[in-house]
Amino acid sequence: MTYDRFFSAALALLHEERRYRVFADLERTAGRFPHATWHSPDGPRSVVLWCSNDYLGMGQHPKVIKAMVDTAVRVGAGAGGTRNIAGTNHPLTQLEAELADLHGKEAALLFTSGYVSNQTSIATIAKLIPNCLILSDALNHNSMIEGVRRAGGERKIFRHNDMAHLEELLIAAGERPKLIACESLYSMDGDVAPLAKICDLADKYGAMTYVDEVHAVGMYGPRGGGIAERDGVMHRIDVLEGTLAKAFGCLGGYIAASAAVVDAVRSYAPGFIFTTALPPAVCASASAAIRHLKSSHWERDHHQNRAARVKAVLNTAGVPVIPNDTHIVPVMVGSPEKCKEASDLLLVEHGIYIQPINYPTVPRGTERLRITPTPCHSDALVDALAEALVDVWRQLGLPLRYRTLAAG
Repeated sequence: MTYDRFFSAALALLHEERRYRVFADLERTAGRFPHATWHSPDGPRSVVLWCSNDYLGMGQHPKVIKAMVDTAVRVGAGAGGTRNIAGTNHPLTQLEAELADLHGKEAALLFTSGYVSNQTSIATIAKLIPNCLILSDALNHNSMIEGVRRAGGERKIFRHNDMAHLEELLIAAGERPKLIACESLYSMDGDVAPLAKICDLADKYGAMTYVDEVHAVGMYGPRGGGIAERDGVMHRIDVLEGTLAKAFGCLGGYIAASAAVVDAVRSYAPGFIFTTALPPAVCASASAAIRHLKSSHWERDHHQNRAARVKAVLNTAGVPVIPNDTHIVPVMVGSPEKCKEASDLLLVEHGIYIQPINYPTVPRGTERLRITPTPCHSDALVDALAEALVDVWRQLGLPLRYRTLAAG
């Protein structure tokens, strides 16, 4: 039997559905972000990054780089293994303390990525609660969906941000244990969950709450604690999950909760127990980013200014931006072929890198370009982006002034 034929057939299907993913070979240079070098088939070329999740440019901040370099020189590169076998490196302990403080919780637990923290924590928490019903928002990230699936118990999906539907499901669940799982900020549309109302329902019907803040930590709230901090409900949420790989510019995921919840996940979660810990240098750099953003408001304020300017300039140019009140700037295309073509034209003809977003990340027919401004994007770069998008839209025959979405 030739097994490769199965894999070739699976890849052919992706090509046929225009969902085959191509990764650009990009090299960032500290101090020049958002400029980078694209190692194209024709050789190196300078491009501007417009879809990085390094939202605040902290990946190149001097404090963050210095903490990483100094720690690596002092203690070495690797963590030495799992925490169960090799012990916990001290910078990791310090990082978990910073995270617990950031969210006003008793404890925090670090994972190798935000994906792993969701997948592992949701499954473990639900398994430890007998007869637990998970109530999950319809637009939750794949990592949360996988966590819900791995829990193995009953689950119900409530319509996105629909509090009436969530309350119906809570009433129907009766007195059994319930876990509400949602994101605070949904990264594809840029909309925000009504966290206060979710907390009200959780209190009324005796549910536990789990909120993913990966696209909001560092970005919102007086100290960068996220949407929950901004909305004054951080203390009402049982488990807050976040990442160090976006606004903090580093690597890793985490949960922050009560000491009992964190210790239970630490003690039972295979995705934590059986994987190597993050290296000390990575932990030290993340701590430096968190400490800086707890006290510095410049990055958050300037970032919101840049996001607002991008939206204003693109709307003026007639580019179909999906409206929202956050830093995400989704531009609707509505076709997988056109979306990929638009991305390719922007890169090749304009030196602008924006990755196409296709199914299954978004529903079919809602393919888009997802633009993420940073404090490092100048007015000149914003204007060049608008001109490039208009040129590409005209080349592809895409409609400008997408009035249906703009009116929404």
